[in-house]
Amino acid sequence: MVPLSWEVRTHASPHEVDAGQWNTLLASGLQATPFMRHEWLAALHDSGCASAETGWVPLFLTAHRADAPEALAGACVVYIKSHSYGEYVFDWAWADAHQRAGLRYYPKLLCASPFTPVPGSRLLAREPGARTALLSAISTLAEQMGASSAHLLFPDSDDLDAARQAGWLIRQGVQFHWENRSLTTPGAPPYADMADFLGALHRDKRKKIQQERRRVADAGVQVRALVGPAIQPEDWDFFYRCYRQTYLAHGAPPYLSPEFFQQIARTLPAQWLMFVAEHQGQRMAASLLGIDPVQGTAWGRYWGALAHIPCLHFELCYYAPLAWCIEQRYGRFEGGAQGEHKMARGLLPTTTWSAHWLRDARFADAVARFLAQEGAHIESYVDELRDRQPFKPLRPDA
Repeated sequence: MVPLSWEVRTHASPHEVDAGQWNTLLASGLQATPFMRHEWLAALHDSGCASAETGWVPLFLTAHRADAPEALAGACVVYIKSHSYGEYVFDWAWADAHQRAGLRYYPKLLCASPFTPVPGSRLLAREPGARTALLSAISTLAEQMGASSAHLLFPDSDDLDAARQAGWLIRQGVQFHWENRSLTTPGAPPYADMADFLGALHRDKRKKIQQERRRVADAGVQVRALVGPAIQPEDWDFFYRCYRQTYLAHGAPPYLSPEFFQQIARTLPAQWLMFVAEHQGQRMAASLLGIDPVQGTAWGRYWGALAHIPCLHFELCYYAPLAWCIEQRYGRFEGGAQGEHKMARGLLPTTTWSAHWLRDARFADAVARFLAQEGAHIESYVDELRDRQPFKPLRPDA
């Protein structure tokens, strides 16, 4: 139940919530990203990418203190899901177990940024009480609609602590992120350039990256970076051709539509970095990253190609972004979901988190036991990965 000192209201559309107040709440959080901004969520809604038709029924929750009912003290987005696609925290086994027991797993509730495995603030709140009220409202909604469960994906540490205190089950995952030397080594300067970064790697890793970059260059491919408003409509159109083609080549339609990308290009113009590859004067591949120039963070998000050139994926999705981040003195580059191969490119294992509430006590107990075992395995896995990291040991005088 929501505490009596709080009121939580539900809205069917992001346009029923003031965009400025939403973004102000987000900016006050520990881990604000573009992927929880009002403009991003509105684009998913308006384009129909996250809608009832695609199995993502949106509910925008706003929290208000009883003594100040007009002020927005907290907010989050929750989706009523009829499947588990586009989440990147896998619960298919839980759904199967429910079905084998004669129970429905769907609908379930999901507090997340659709199709986006980027850690960040989810329960936007001015104070801890608002965060607690939002979590209580989510579980109450799940009870009222007969949903099997509720899930909070890739939260920040404040959200995670609130979920843990509310009795939600905690799950660990792993991603691979790059951090500039000034963040990983106190007192050290940031990397001066790509050569400086490569020099910090073990010889075999450095040699492999150099060989892969040389293969792309020797094929006659040129890569250029387009930042923010410099990305023109024709660039977005070309990127979408590549993005769509790559999804179709893997036997699946893309999650996101041209209309979605057109809207974020218009409403969030400064948040994007696009790399375009050209071969013999023809554009043939592209990647798209989210960026936050103030935080100095970049997020690898999408890529696609119209033709195959060996190692081009690595160039557009890792090497060119890393070189750009180093040149711009960015502190962090997150490479997206999964991918142990990213370690050889200088991205190190980072623990990610999710929180889960299950309505059936029997399944909650079973999942709790599973998560304890899985968590121990992941901790051991991360320790093993860190023991074979790609960077040379620092010299004592470094």
